[in-house]
Amino acid sequence: MSFMSIQQQSIARLLQASIGTCSCRCIHVSSSLDKNVRTGKPKTTNNRSKPLTYEQAQQPNRIFVTKYWNSINTSGLHVEKKYERWLPRSSEVAVEDAFIRKFIIGTFQDTLFGEVIVKRRANIIYLAFIVRRYMNPSSQYFLRGYTEKMLSTILKSQVKLEIQTINDPRDLIFKKI
Repeated sequence: MSFMSIQQQSIARLLQASIGTCSCRCIHVSSSLDKNVRTGKPKTTNNRSKPLTYEQAQQPNRIFVTKYWNSINTSGLHVEKKYERWLPRSSEVAVEDAFIRKFIIGTFQDTLFGEVIVKRRANIIYLAFIVRRYMNPSSQYFLRGYTEKMLSTILKSQVKLEIQTINDPRDLIFKKI
């Protein structure tokens, strides 16, 4: 007898013993593990009076498709040694983004709607946000130039503002739930 045949015989005996103890063969199934679709969805009201913006109305499983351009950040990529001192680390980028958002909220008080979106492309930082159109254009241009100059000086990189203006906050309502 070869070694393989002894091994095959012992496996066959084990299988026969296990089948002999069970009166029938059964299949065991458990419930499927579905995604939690309620997470991240705002609760609906009875009379559909709660307004949502476009960003808030996105379903949690569709955010990666509809809002991915808001979170593109290349600071976590692998960097060659010779360029390492010029590119910030991801922790520094997170702190800078928090500082930028606080600075914008403080500069554009009572006019800011929604969120401040920070986009980094190469060595330029683009800031996109929505403000109310109640101040005269000259003061708005002053605030824009002041913000770009101050942030460029503090962060040591170019800063560009992409400002959109609206007349009424109700213009931002995408749907009501």
